[in-house]
Amino acid sequence: MNRINTKLQEDKKILSIYFSAGYPNLNDTAAIIQDLEKSGVDMIEIGLPFSDPLADGPTIQASSTEALQNGMTTKLLFEQLKDIRKTVQIPLLIMGYFNPILQFGVEEFCKKCAEVGIDGLIIPDLPIDIYEQEYQSNFENHNLKNIFLITPQTSETRIRKIDAISDGFIYMVSSSSVTGSQSTFGDNQKNYFERIAKMNLKNPQIIGFGISNAATFSQAVQHQKGAIIGSSFVNHLSQNGIETIAAFIQQIANPVVKEKLK
Repeated sequence: MNRINTKLQEDKKILSIYFSAGYPNLNDTAAIIQDLEKSGVDMIEIGLPFSDPLADGPTIQASSTEALQNGMTTKLLFEQLKDIRKTVQIPLLIMGYFNPILQFGVEEFCKKCAEVGIDGLIIPDLPIDIYEQEYQSNFENHNLKNIFLITPQTSETRIRKIDAISDGFIYMVSSSSVTGSQSTFGDNQKNYFERIAKMNLKNPQIIGFGISNAATFSQAVQHQKGAIIGSSFVNHLSQNGIETIAAFIQQIANPVVKEKLK
């Protein structure tokens, strides 16, 4: 079974962390992944840097740009990950845009993902119809889960199509904006979370965009399976380096655990 499916079956809320490969320093990628697992993170999204990241806010755009300036490439990322499964057990996903994957070669990219132990891909600009017609067999042949995104504006028809073609989780974008941190969620977002929960989809949902602290994480997982923290973690890396990863994760996870124990 794919590690993503195994993790989603656990009786717990999922904390997933996103960071840009090759940032803050070119060779930090493996160390960040290892430290995140040691700190109790459930899943990791490794950002594949791209020069035109349209869905990303300024924090992740800046980290992606710096990673490219550091010398990060798709080929180098696979080199950095070649031994990662000797030390890391949790699910690993690559999140990136389709252009670098297409340039690398979709079949070859999927093959390399399987070789190094990647469990899934999140490609915001790969349309579901194109995936279904041209690339689904590549993903399935290499046991890769393709994770689709929905937003508050996604129609019920499209959501149900995504649910039907998916076999992992659905990435719920918390709002119709680029990535970035916020301190709390408004009523519209909370209503959106409740609305999707009431659809009784077969795939669990994990919320991304705007998760920055224990409060927003707790709000996000009230109705959904988990939440993804990206910009806030990247900010932490830029300000503190990779030595204090455990402290960042502890401030997110511990208040939630304590609240559940009350």
